[in-house]
Amino acid sequence: MRGAYEVGVIRGVVEVLGLRPEDPSPFRTFVGTSVGALNASYLAANAHRGDMDIDGLVKIWHDLKLREHLKFDLFGWWRPVRRWLVGDEHRRASSTHPGQALLDPGPLDDLVHYNLPWETLHENIQSGVVRALITPALNVSTGQTWVFAELAPGVEFPQTRDPFRKAVLTRITPDHVLASAAIPAIFPPRRVEGRYFYDGGVRFNTPISPAIRTGADRLLVISPIRTLPTPTRVHEVQPELSFLAGKLLNAVIQDPVAHDLQVLGRFNKLLSVLEEVVGPDEMERVQKVMTEARGLPYRRLDVLSIQPEADLGRISVDLLRESLAQMDVGRLTRWVLEKASGGPDSTSEADWASYIIFDGALAEKLIDIGHADAVRRADEIRALFGGEQASNVVPLFTKAS
Repeated sequence: MRGAYEVGVIRGVVEVLGLRPEDPSPFRTFVGTSVGALNASYLAANAHRGDMDIDGLVKIWHDLKLREHLKFDLFGWWRPVRRWLVGDEHRRASSTHPGQALLDPGPLDDLVHYNLPWETLHENIQSGVVRALITPALNVSTGQTWVFAELAPGVEFPQTRDPFRKAVLTRITPDHVLASAAIPAIFPPRRVEGRYFYDGGVRFNTPISPAIRTGADRLLVISPIRTLPTPTRVHEVQPELSFLAGKLLNAVIQDPVAHDLQVLGRFNKLLSVLEEVVGPDEMERVQKVMTEARGLPYRRLDVLSIQPEADLGRISVDLLRESLAQMDVGRLTRWVLEKASGGPDSTSEADWASYIIFDGALAEKLIDIGHADAVRRADEIRALFGGEQASNVVPLFTKAS
C-alpha cells in the first residue's frame, strides 16, 4: 500500500512541471522494485502522454476495496505441508497459487493483468518512446537478484560484475511485476521463466545501478520508507504480535536508499576532485581501472530523492482502527484485522498495516501525502529537469509494497 505514496509524488511532479497529455513524457527510463514495479510499468505504458495518465493510476489505487483485494488464505501454509506428508510429489504449484503465503494472490493478479495496457507498453518501448523498463526480483534457488529489463532497440545494459546480480533482457509481463512484488510469507513466490522469485526489494531495494547502466544521467528516487527510524515507546512487557509483525517486515525489506545515495554523492565528489587535479591522460587511466572493476566508467549524476516525512505506518494503522467497524469486509478478514490491529484502543504499533491494507481511503491519504511532499520540492524538481521535459531523467521506485 505504500506504493500509493509513490503515485502521489508523480502526480506532484506532473503538476509542478505543468505537463499535459500532448506534451512529451518527462521520463524515458523507468525502474521499479516491489510495488514500484507496478507503478513503473503503468507509467511506462502511458509514456506516450506527457502526464503519463497519472489520473488513471490514481483511480486504480482509489478503487481498491478491502473485500475484493485483501483475502486471507489461512490454509496457504498447510497445502505444501500436506503434499509433503501424503507424498504427492506430482502436484506442483502453479505460477499463480503456489501456496506458502498469508494472502490469496488472485486479486492482485487480476489488478496487474487487467489494469495495465501491456501491449501499449511494449509498443512504447519498441518505438523508443521508452528506453527501458527495469524491475528486479529475487531468484529463490540461487539467491541472485535477477534484474529483468525490456529495452528499446539500440539501448545497451552492460552486465554488472556483482555475482549476486544478473541482468536479464526479456519482454516484461505481469508475472515479472508480480514476482518483484511477492513479499515473502505475505504473497507466494512467483514462477517466471521456469524459476521461482520473491520480492526484488529483499536484497535490492534501491535499483540505482541498473538505471545508470542503461544510460541515465539524472535520477528521481522515490521511496515510501522514511530514512530515519521512527521513534517508538519502550516496551516494558513483551511486544504484541502485531508490533513484531510490522517490525519484522520493516527489517526484511528496509530500504537502504539513504546509504546508496550517500555512496553516489561520494563518487560525484570524488570524480569532481579527480577531474580538477589530474590531467586527461591520468583521468583516462582512472576510468580504465573503474571500467575493469565494474564493467563501465563512473560519471557524475544529478539526483533528487523524495521520501515521506510522515509516518505512513502510523497513519495506516490509525485509519484501520478508526474505520474497521464500518469497513465492508468478510467475517474472516474482519476477525484477522481486529486481532492483528489490537483493537481501536490499542497503542501498539502495527507497521504491517501500511503494507497490506488494500483500501481506497488509505490510498487517498497516502497519495495526498506524496503529492504534498513533491509540491514542497517544486524548485528542486524544476532544477532536476532543467526545462527539458523529454530529458533522460529516470524515476526510481524503491521498495515499498
